[in-house]
Amino acid sequence: MPTRILPAVGDPDAARAVTALLGRLPDTETAPPVPDSAQLVDTLHRLAAESLDALPEVVLVHERIGPVPALDLVREVALRFPAVGVVLATADAGPGLLAAAMDAGARGLVSLPLVPDELAGRVQAAAQWSAGVRRHLGGGTAELLAGPGGTVVTVSGAKGGVGTTLTAVHLALAARASGRTAALVDLDLQSGDVASYLDVQFRRSAADLAAITDISPRVLQDALYVHETGLSLLLAPAEGERGEEVTDRAARQILAALRGRHDVVVVDCGARLDSANAAAVETADTALLVTTPDVLAVRAAKRTVRMWERLQVRKAESIVTVVNRHSRATEIQPPLIQKITGTRIAGVTVPAAYKELQAVVDAGRLHELDARSTVKQALWTLAGELGLAGAAAPAAPGKQLARTGDRGSLGLRRRTGGR
Repeated sequence: MPTRILPAVGDPDAARAVTALLGRLPDTETAPPVPDSAQLVDTLHRLAAESLDALPEVVLVHERIGPVPALDLVREVALRFPAVGVVLATADAGPGLLAAAMDAGARGLVSLPLVPDELAGRVQAAAQWSAGVRRHLGGGTAELLAGPGGTVVTVSGAKGGVGTTLTAVHLALAARASGRTAALVDLDLQSGDVASYLDVQFRRSAADLAAITDISPRVLQDALYVHETGLSLLLAPAEGERGEEVTDRAARQILAALRGRHDVVVVDCGARLDSANAAAVETADTALLVTTPDVLAVRAAKRTVRMWERLQVRKAESIVTVVNRHSRATEIQPPLIQKITGTRIAGVTVPAAYKELQAVVDAGRLHELDARSTVKQALWTLAGELGLAGAAAPAAPGKQLARTGDRGSLGLRRRTGGR
C-alpha cells in the first residue's frame, strides 16, 4: 500500500515545487496541498471522522505555512492526530530547530531546498512510525483518532454587553453538571469578568503561565482555581496590562494543556480581538459568536466575521452565532442574522429575562441562577446541542424554550459594564 502524504504549504510556488518532488517518490501517493493551518486541521478532522485508515500516514509541514507558526502547527497536529507522522520542511535545519521540532512532536526534519533522497528517508521513517501507532490503536475510538483531550469551545462577543461571559459561564456549568470535567478560561485579558460573576478572588491567572514553555500538570494545577461548582477556572489577570504577556503561542500551549486534562474547555474571549483569543478561536473545536438582535450588534457581528476571515482565524461557515435577548417584538430575527453574517445560527435562542439574572449578577453568584430561569434553560439546552452536556435543564412548567425562528420570548436589558 502506498504511503499517503498530505503537504501543507502556504506559498503557491513552494507548493507546486513540493508537490512535484513528492510525486516522484516511490510508493507514495500525494494529496493536493492545503494552503494554511486551518485547512490542514479541518482536513484531518474530516478524515479522522471517517476512519483511522482515512488519515494520511505523513503530513509534510512547510515552514511557509500560516497563519499558525510551523512549530505550533506541528505540535497541534501531533497532539490531535497521534496516528499521523509529521515532517517539518525548513531552511534552518540546525540542531536547535531539530530539538524544538522533536519536542513539538515532529517525526523528522528535512532541509530546504528539498533533496529527493533525504525527503524519501524522512517520509519513510515517519510512515513506519505511523504504521506502528496504528497497529497499537487498532481501529480505536473516535477519541483516539482525534488525539488526546477534550473539546474546546470559544465564546466571543459581537461587541461589549451582548452576554458573552453569561453564555460562557453557563455552558461550562452545564458541562460540569452533566458529570464532565470542565475548565472555564477568561481570555478577555484586559477586562475579563469571570471572577466577578462567580465571586472569586484568586491571585493566579493566565499571565502566570505565559512564560512557561512546558506546562506540566503541577504547574497548570497551581494556576487553576477550583470553584465550589467543580469548575476549574483560569482567570484573566487582575492587572489588565499583564494581558499582553499572553501571546498566541502561550494561548495555544495553555489550551492544549487544559484540553489534555478536561473533557470540556470553555473560553470567554470577550469582544476584543488580540493574538491570544484569535489563536483560541482558530484552534477551537467550536467557535461561538454571541450577538443581540439589534442593528448595532448585528453590524458588529458581521464586522467580526469578516475580520476573522481576512485574518484567516475562522471561516464564516464554521462559526455558530448565538442570538441573545431574542424577542418576538424585534424586527431582526435569527434567519436575517444568518443571512447577514453568513454563519450558522444556533438551534436555540436565548430569551430575555433580566429580572431572572439581576440578583445573581449583582451578588456575583451567577452559578446560583434558579433552574426555572428561562435564560438558564436556553443556555443549558445550547450546551446539549453543542455536545458539551448530556442533557439540557428541564423546562419549567408552562414555559417553552425559543427555537431559532420561533416568535416567542421576552426582552433583556444590557447590564452596565457586563459582557
